[in-house]
Amino acid sequence: MAELTYRDALRSTLIEEMDRDPSVVLLGEDIGVYQGTFRVTADLLSRYGPRRVIDTPISELGFVGAAIGMAMLGLRPVVEVMTWNFSLLAMDQIVNNAAKVRYFSGGQVDVPLVIRGPNGAGVQLSAQHSQSLEATYAHFPGLYVVAPATPADARGLLRTAIRGRDPVIFLENAALYGIKGEVPDDPEFALPFGKAEVVRPGRDVTVVAYSRMLHLALAAADHLARDGVEAEVINLRTLRPLDAATLAESVSRTHRAVVVQEQWKPFGAAAEIAMRIYEEAFDELDAPIERVTGADVPMPYARTLELLALPAEDDIVRAVRRALGRE
Repeated sequence: MAELTYRDALRSTLIEEMDRDPSVVLLGEDIGVYQGTFRVTADLLSRYGPRRVIDTPISELGFVGAAIGMAMLGLRPVVEVMTWNFSLLAMDQIVNNAAKVRYFSGGQVDVPLVIRGPNGAGVQLSAQHSQSLEATYAHFPGLYVVAPATPADARGLLRTAIRGRDPVIFLENAALYGIKGEVPDDPEFALPFGKAEVVRPGRDVTVVAYSRMLHLALAAADHLARDGVEAEVINLRTLRPLDAATLAESVSRTHRAVVVQEQWKPFGAAAEIAMRIYEEAFDELDAPIERVTGADVPMPYARTLELLALPAEDDIVRAVRRALGRE
């Protein structure tokens, strides 16, 4: 095992896959000369040249569309969006073309495309640059939606994404790029989509999280353990497909569930996750499912207000206590 930052786990995986497969190419704004806004593509232009590390104009609709065409013709493009908020400008290409070409062609044309970049809030980028858009993309059939929480997740899921046949929405929380964690050295290490991880076993309540919220859930579980509450923490890793079987198995042991998401509460991922638990394990539940979410407001710039708008460890602790009938 090597200890890497989340950023370096992504970068080293890009290098390994570009060395292995010459059809892997990178596109995006400022990924070459500037080396990427969050330095995930640092030095890759000098390593692979401008035919494989392509600086694009500021035109998300254009370069995502170009990447779809490249994928249809046999390349494996990895597009970096400077922030997922800008992907809204390319929604037509993502939703109406990338997600549907294989269906439109009767399975004759694949779109092996990865679109990756920072999602979510927590780094003071204000309302237009701090949105969590996972539920938006998870709504559409034809797309995989991936939300790695750790450096090992980042490596294993990115490798699976690059080697796949279908378009992948790869959501990297902007606040995670600097975190460190152990990453397997195996150059073939990959994680399957649709398989959640039980990160911390417990018997009293199931806490479901993904991306940055996993770290808050684990901190809350430590807090609760001091009060004698054993929380089982699940890292979803992918939202589409969603591993409902692991959620049901966990709830059948703990009989209570709390779902944590960074995004706004209305029509969010937590609502879908909670409903899947109700569908798969209703008879196992001894209490209503609790949701912990971000505040239903545009994200403030001021640090103190941003922190108030984001879910916190204490919010998860209180939700667990409500689920247990202790608050």
